[in-house]
Parts: sequence; C-alpha cells; structure tokens
Amino acid sequence: MIQKLIFSLSWLIAGYTSYAQPKRFEFVETKMASPFTIVFYHTDSLQAQQIAARAFHIVDSLAAIFTDYDPNSELNQFCATAADTATYHPISPALFDILLLSKRAHATSKGSFDISIGRLTKLWRAARQSDQWPSKEAIAAAKELTGMKYLQLDPKTGTARMLKAGIQLDLGGIAQGYIGEKVMRFLLDQGITAALVDVSGDITARGNPPGKAGWVVAINTPHHEAEWLHEHLLLKDHSVTTSGDLYQYMEHEGKRYSHILNPKTGYGITKRLSVTVIAKDPLVADWLTKSVSLLSYRKAKRLARKWNADFLVAEYKNEQLLFRHTRGFEEFMKTFASPEPEH
Repeated sequence: MIQKLIFSLSWLIAGYTSYAQPKRFEFVETKMASPFTIVFYHTDSLQAQQIAARAFHIVDSLAAIFTDYDPNSELNQFCATAADTATYHPISPALFDILLLSKRAHATSKGSFDISIGRLTKLWRAARQSDQWPSKEAIAAAKELTGMKYLQLDPKTGTARMLKAGIQLDLGGIAQGYIGEKVMRFLLDQGITAALVDVSGDITARGNPPGKAGWVVAINTPHHEAEWLHEHLLLKDHSVTTSGDLYQYMEHEGKRYSHILNPKTGYGITKRLSVTVIAKDPLVADWLTKSVSLLSYRKAKRLARKWNADFLVAEYKNEQLLFRHTRGFEEFMKTFASPEPEH
C-alpha cells in the first residue's frame, strides 16, 4: 500500500468577494477500498458537483477493469483465458494502454517493476491476512508463474496474448497513477485550472489555488505514521507518490519484510525505508517508487533521470533516519511556519 501523503490546502482569504470568485470544493468517496479525494476551484456549486460525479464515474469504470480482487474484472478475465490459445485477444483501450505502459516501465527499469508477479502478490497478501509465513515451495511455485516476456501486445490491433497459462497480472503499482491522470485530464477538459487529485496517497496537482504559489504536501516518515518530515513539498503541475512498509509488512525470524516484492527473489524487501517520487506524469511517480525501493541509489538516479523524475529516500536504520535525494528534489522542498505556502 502506498503510504499516506497528507496535503495542506490554502483557504480563500476572508472578506467580501464577488459572486464569480472561484470557490474551493472538496469531494471524497471510498474507491478501491481507500479514500479518493478530488479538490478543485469553481464558481458554480451545482456544476462542481456534476463534474465531481462524472469524475468518480471515471474512477469506477477504470477500477472495474484493473482490479485483481474481482474475478470478473477484465484484467482477471484476460489472465484466465488469454493463454488458452496462441491468438491475440481484443481488450479495451484502457487495459491495452496500461499494459503497454507497464511493459515500457519494466524494460527501462531492468525488471525492477514487474506486473507479472500477481501470483506472488496474492500469496503474500493471504500470508499477511492469516499471519502465516508461506513455505519456500509455495513462493517458488508462484515465482514460476511470472515473466513479462509472456505478455505480448500488438499496438496495430490493440490486442494482447499470454504465452504461458497461470500468470496473474497485478496493476497495483501503476493503476492508481493511471486513474489519477485520467481524472485530472477530465478536470482540465472541463476548464478547471487549479485541482488536486489524491488517490489514496498518489497525488496529482495542477495549477495553484487562488493567490497561492502551489499545493503543500507533507510526507510522513518511514517508521511512524503520525510523524512528518519537517520540510514539506510545494507542488504545481507535478505528481508525487510515496511507497514504503509503514502499513503493510510481515515479520519473520527477526526480519521485517515489506509488501514491496523483489521480482527476482519473490520476497519483500527488508530495508526500513520510504521512497517519495515527484514527476510530471502520475504514472511515472507511481511505478517508479517501487523501482527506486529495489535498485541501488546509483541505478535509481539514472532511471529517474530517464523519466524526468526526482526522488527522496528516507531510511530508518540503527534507530536513525537517513536521507538521500536527487538534486532536483530540493526544488520542491520548503519549510513552512504555517500550513500555507510562502508567496
């Protein structure tokens, strides 16, 4: 699960305003078992409610395609039937799009981001729920049913196939960024110029609140959910995602295993860290947090540079917090005496 990012948003300056002054609207609904928040500025409350309702409809439509919890979702139906024959299967444009983006992320990340580990994801999900450590044999069997090379896409026809039966795709590391991007694009198409979309911690910000320099986002530390980094982020036209083991992990024989899995080993990473990625594209911010968590710092910097992204790694080690970040990340870090951005 992606760690919570708590955003602080400026309120309109008190006083007499004209009826056409944009007002702040915030809409929150439970989507994908987590709060989904949409904030934007608009002059008409009825239109704002209608826009929000249509935006949440987009969320529902995409979530129904991408989820691996529903056996009837398009993703699960594709995984269950695509390997029955050697022919390509027609799939929806949204599913094809996210699978293509996932293939590109896998290739450029040297396999550190891998959506084909769905069997491993489900195995560890069940293990956390039952608090039963899985056997080596079970992990090995699930690991055998992985491999992005078995997923093949045909961009000309928008079709796809699987060359090995039993592989389960898991879009949990990229779907939230994808959905956030689609919702934000919809809001911009409605003429909204200042908006923030929070998909359970995957935040996309565009424009800036009236009279403010941007949107303020606070990051919690990797070892305590109620502790925040002193310096916050000031965002405008960027997206940010944080991943870590603060909320989902297992302990076994004195080690703490994160829910972020290493595709090469089949086990969760054991470092106590959180990774925050800032990028223009929310999809990149989403999947890149997983790769940065797994790669060496040098390789992670090189990968982030390719995708025009920056990141911060906060590691809890020997009861101390250690920080490393790319040079560009400093441009977004601000210290505020109040929740509001500086002018």
